[in-house]
Amino acid sequence: MAKINLEINGEKRVVDVDPNTPVLWVLRDHLNLVGTKYGCGMAQCGACTIHLDGTAVRSCVLPVSTVENKQITTIEGLSEKGDHPVQQAWLEHDVAQCGYCQAGQIMNAAALLKSNSNPSDVEIESAMNGNICRCATYLRIKAAIKSAAQS
Repeated sequence: MAKINLEINGEKRVVDVDPNTPVLWVLRDHLNLVGTKYGCGMAQCGACTIHLDGTAVRSCVLPVSTVENKQITTIEGLSEKGDHPVQQAWLEHDVAQCGYCQAGQIMNAAALLKSNSNPSDVEIESAMNGNICRCATYLRIKAAIKSAAQS
């Protein structure tokens, strides 16, 4: 066990965990930030996507020791009132069905728009590739990203 200093959603936190614990489990089990979901455990599905210093990363395979003193943003910290343009576009386009993958989808889309404010269809498909939606709402996801880009 080790004390690890984290900055999550703008708040300094200290956790006492095994340094090899994946960030996902620190968020969910130690900090009660359960918006980030467990999907595959192999960084293949995207349900666990968070932002690390503004970049979308998969938290299920990322050891907590590697993120000390870096800025972590979870779905809970993307906006205070759920009013981030991507979140609003998700509602406008009725993207979610079961909703399980949506936090990861939204976090990946928000990182895309932060780095590319007007992505083409090909750029959206490339950036979102690997974020799996079992309900197959991919067309609505793309439409929502395009709408959020216009905001």
